Amino acid sequence: MNQYPFWKYLLIIIVISLCGLYALPNLFGEDPAIQISPAYARDMTIDQAVQDIAEAKLKEANINVIRIDRTANHLLIRFKTTDTQLKAYSILKEAMPKYIVAQNLASATPEWLRALSAEPMYLGLDLRGGVHFLMQVDMETAIRQDEETYINELRALFREKKLRYKGSVTRIIGENSGITVAFDTLEKQATAKKLIEKQYDDLLITEKNNPNEYRLYFTFTEKALDENRRQAVEQNITTLRNRVNELGVSEPVIQRQGDDRIVVQLPGVQDTARAKEILGATATLEFRLLAGDDEQYGGRVYKRRNGTPVTLKRRVIATGEQITDAAATIDQRSGRPATVVRLDNKGAKSMIQTTRKNVGKPMAVVFIEYQIETKMVEGKPVTTRGKTEEVINVATIQEEFGKNFQITGLTSSEANNLALLLRAGALKAPMEIIEERTVGPSLGQENIELGKLSILLGFLAVMLFMWMRYKTFGMVANFALLMNVVILVALLSLLQATLTLPGMAGIVLTLGMAVDANVLIFEKIREELANGNSPQNSIHLGYSKAFITIFDANITTLIAAVMLFGFGTGPIKGFAITLSLGIITSMFTAIMVSRALINLFYGGRKLVKLPV
Repeated sequence: MNQYPFWKYLLIIIVISLCGLYALPNLFGEDPAIQISPAYARDMTIDQAVQDIAEAKLKEANINVIRIDRTANHLLIRFKTTDTQLKAYSILKEAMPKYIVAQNLASATPEWLRALSAEPMYLGLDLRGGVHFLMQVDMETAIRQDEETYINELRALFREKKLRYKGSVTRIIGENSGITVAFDTLEKQATAKKLIEKQYDDLLITEKNNPNEYRLYFTFTEKALDENRRQAVEQNITTLRNRVNELGVSEPVIQRQGDDRIVVQLPGVQDTARAKEILGATATLEFRLLAGDDEQYGGRVYKRRNGTPVTLKRRVIATGEQITDAAATIDQRSGRPATVVRLDNKGAKSMIQTTRKNVGKPMAVVFIEYQIETKMVEGKPVTTRGKTEEVINVATIQEEFGKNFQITGLTSSEANNLALLLRAGALKAPMEIIEERTVGPSLGQENIELGKLSILLGFLAVMLFMWMRYKTFGMVANFALLMNVVILVALLSLLQATLTLPGMAGIVLTLGMAVDANVLIFEKIREELANGNSPQNSIHLGYSKAFITIFDANITTLIAAVMLFGFGTGPIKGFAITLSLGIITSMFTAIMVSRALINLFYGGRKLVKLPV
């Protein structure tokens, strides 16, 4: 009686040993670090020369480093304190403008543990902090892009209605920006005006006539401008959420601040350079046909990656906004990296019509990236905007295609990054990161330390009470309680969960429930002893009778936790996850682990009394 088979002891030992191993990384903490990475869509790698530059700049400033780790994709420089990190960040950011320089908190977990995929769990902004970005949407570029869209639509409308115009539909650059088009007769001007008033109620139309030229000017109404600005921020927020999901960040905060700013908080992010690169990227694509020899004048000149010019037709076949899915792959014919693209119905229709008529002709893929940067000039902020357009691929159309096709001519990292950005969607307008920092605990480091102290004192008080109340059995419960913490931390680490203050509350509640289970068991054993049962029989009856009560209580709590997870958001979900996992681990430790120890100490022995 009261003896476990060998396999049960072996199972418990294996579970506790593995969980102890995977909980171990949480003891090592993190180092303040600076991460240097190549800028997106640039043919650069991190080599010894880059490391030499960084080391020389830090040596000039008398900044000591703990260690430097280098791969082809990034350079990670570790420091002892955050003050040293911030000083190094300012120096390296100015010295290396062609690279992404970002603050980082690098895990100090030993390599042998990382080789076993053992990583610490993340701590939320309210405990450890994370990355905080304040991003400003470039509204001027947003309006300019809307005007470009209208230009293409107006050209298509005039072409469809066979309404000829002089020159081209163009943007007016300057303070009074807008769109203008000229006609050679008053009748054509009137027809165009009537046509546009019918289809576009968000445009203000102004006539300006000269001899032999009848011109129309189009500008957005104030209502349309406000709506365009609102949509720019909302679309950027949606895109940022998609990109954060691609990064795998749990419980992020992405919200609007004012008319043109967005706050992004990423708790527990390790690779801040990657986050900065993906969040700030404004890459998109355009698909255009190459201009023939007789179309060079009306075409537009772009540059290939090798710097040679190529003339493309002005008409855009499809854009990045019409891409619904994308994935990095390997081209089966060449064995080189590629990005598989899927278009929506509108883009697919345009692509089918174009490729059907142009089999045997070349089509180009234009990569477009916007840059925005603010520098202090004579004490005043000066914002500069840039736009990079380069042809990354030119291929001959072999056959008609529509929804699905692939883009080649990329490096492996570019194929992966491009697929991620296209999957997450294009930003409505470029954004500038105007504030970036690693956020400390929102309740203050002192409060966090006091919180840890209170948990530790509470834990010790529970252990002392259990020992005084139940003697040896109480120490068994204490050991089971400690193992419960180890297993729970290991599960949270394996899941790479983000622990927040509500999550800590879930853990504390779990510990209370775990002790409560042992209290029920031990009180039931004492009750059976008082009824005159033998010690061995009392142990057996105590565990078997208490099991139903413990199971009932834990299942009802688990149902409540599932409801919280299903209907809650953010921190509420964090609480629900830790509570759910804690219920499972407490059932295992309070019943199986404590029973195994009791069986090991007292099972199979003739006992006169029990130390309970």
